[in-house]
Amino acid sequence: MLAVLIVGCGMLGLVVGSFLNVVIYRVPRGESIVTPPSACPSCATPILARDNVPVLSWLWLRGRCRHCAAPISLQYPVVEFTTGALFAGAAARLGAAWDLPAFLALAAGLVALAWIDAQRLILPRAVVYPTLLGVAALLVLAAAMSHGWHHLLVGALCAAAWGLLFFLLNLASPRVLGFGDVRLAPVLGLALGWLGVGDALLGFFAANLIGAVLGIVLIATKAIRRDQPIPYGVFLAAGTLLALFAGPELLAPFHSLHV
Repeated sequence: MLAVLIVGCGMLGLVVGSFLNVVIYRVPRGESIVTPPSACPSCATPILARDNVPVLSWLWLRGRCRHCAAPISLQYPVVEFTTGALFAGAAARLGAAWDLPAFLALAAGLVALAWIDAQRLILPRAVVYPTLLGVAALLVLAAAMSHGWHHLLVGALCAAAWGLLFFLLNLASPRVLGFGDVRLAPVLGLALGWLGVGDALLGFFAANLIGAVLGIVLIATKAIRRDQPIPYGVFLAAGTLLALFAGPELLAPFHSLHV
């Protein structure tokens, strides 16, 4: 039964990943994610259904438009595959639990936000707020169905703590930490707090550790300047996903941190 759930979530993730490519391309440009239908950026020819199968169509077309032979960015299959893998991994980690849909919504939001932040150094409100609302609504449903109100309360407190902490960090150093990260913080605090206080702490420290290490490497290799902004949302996403997928193992020696 678990195997069916994992495969089903993985397939759903591939489809969601295809939609996330639309979000990643259009939202930063202020375009609608509904209309017009997807088309080749080079020749504007609408993409046929047979050419819109996640991952497989890109491989079949060898990464080129069927009509004008313009190259299709590797981003498309990578986002689709990554989303599918995260959905399958969440199903394997959480099983057929009421909170699984909330973490699928979180994973989808993080993929889109991390990719946009890496490309443009922004975390659009048009993605952050729907992710927050979706995760919050699904966790409320999970709490109602599983009587997990205690988990929801801890999640809400962690969301408030993350929001306040990131707000203060933004005040102290707005060049390093943008306000988009402040908006995103409560989403992550809520989701990880639902799992436990230890998971929320792990996600926060993991994000900062990953960011610090990569920042030092990039500066040392002169890939970026010391005063150049970095896509901190990418590190937040990485820390959050690390806490989700490896939290129980990493926190095993510190059971007292769980609430």
